[in-house]
Amino acid sequence: MHIEPEEIVETLNMISQQSLDIRTVTLGLSLAGCADSDIDVMAKRVYEHVTSSASNLVPMAEKLEREYGIPICNKRISVTPVAMLGATCSTEDVTPIALALDRAAHEVGVDFIGGFSALTHKGMGDGARKLIASIPEALASTRRVCASVNVATTRAGTNMDAVLAMAHTVKKCAELTAEHDSIACAKLVVFANMVEDNPFMAGAVHGYGEPAAVINVGISGPGVVRAIVDALPKDADLTAVAEAIKATSFKITRMGELVAREAAARMGVAMGIVDLSLAPTPAEGDSVAEIIEAMGVGRCGGPGTTAALALLNDAVKKGGAMGTSSIGGLSGAFIPVSEDQGMIRAVESGALTIEKLEAMTSVCSVGLDMIAIPGDTTAETIAGIIADECAIGVVNAKTTAVRLIPAVGKVVGDRVEFGGLLGEAPVMAVNQWAGTVFARRAGRVPAPLQSLRN
Repeated sequence: MHIEPEEIVETLNMISQQSLDIRTVTLGLSLAGCADSDIDVMAKRVYEHVTSSASNLVPMAEKLEREYGIPICNKRISVTPVAMLGATCSTEDVTPIALALDRAAHEVGVDFIGGFSALTHKGMGDGARKLIASIPEALASTRRVCASVNVATTRAGTNMDAVLAMAHTVKKCAELTAEHDSIACAKLVVFANMVEDNPFMAGAVHGYGEPAAVINVGISGPGVVRAIVDALPKDADLTAVAEAIKATSFKITRMGELVAREAAARMGVAMGIVDLSLAPTPAEGDSVAEIIEAMGVGRCGGPGTTAALALLNDAVKKGGAMGTSSIGGLSGAFIPVSEDQGMIRAVESGALTIEKLEAMTSVCSVGLDMIAIPGDTTAETIAGIIADECAIGVVNAKTTAVRLIPAVGKVVGDRVEFGGLLGEAPVMAVNQWAGTVFARRAGRVPAPLQSLRN
């Protein structure tokens, strides 16, 4: 891969001045060979497979950082959906697998391991049922394990039985970690149209169609894009804004392509995808909301926000697609509230509500992300929010997700504080008119007409 000297200089400036980084190098691993009817034997196999396969991941990434001068913020692992293993064992509780994953993650030095997951968009098999029942205890008793459940796809529609089950699961996770601002919920995502190669937590999973081992890289650069937009003349039209973002995304993606190729070669595994997602951090200036405001919207959440976000997401994808032949994952713009200082200010000023965030999810990469809500929010209300978000994903054939934190004992205006990348967030008001009937009707919301593609 040939890179011009000018690109190197420009990239170094982005790193030193605009918070550009490789957000994560994620090693995807298949656990297919770990199945056993005895849960303890299976947990031991999982631990041994992960530790042996990932023993060099962190040293390799740290060496790449030193050699190229590119920060790699997170080193992570994703595994095949654990529900697959749960179906093979004789016990109901699959928490021991989560404990084994957590020990393995600690042993190899990664910050998170994803894949305590299930696919339930068309029904809940035995493994998925066991896994969902085990999620609250699994997340409450581990630090590094992340869980995700897919409840809808464009081809299948939305499984409302799974939606309600996940709403109750979110509530239980909140209760078990109430003393820590219900942090277990920050490690749990409910998806529509989950992708198989997502390197970002908490939704990272190693899909069934992936190689046995693969390196996926997620890059990020909200600060870089904001600086580029800020530098444009105030009378620059939106086409010029889009072109500037597209050109910048191309340069950022080239860096990710380089790191992905090198990391895969040094680990001796396949190179997977480069995910160009503008994922904010709690650091000042590293904000998607501030990009929207740099475009000219008075405050993120105000009129024009959804249009600005659509422009941003489209330009990022177009620029990224020119920078690598392996673009994948989610690739676009994330809008997590707790991880974005601009979003937090928008919530506190009253400009940004959950309803506006939902509208924004129709054009962003994921969905309602890292949103703290009152702890007394009912399971039916949470189920309604999940179902609404699934509808956006299903009808628009895109990935959407919900990561809500019903913070036990907290009310609107209070704050939750997680620290690190998860940040902190104000508790947002929730529309309480969900009722108790809709979420309990069960069954499936049928797939839309556009599912008939063949």
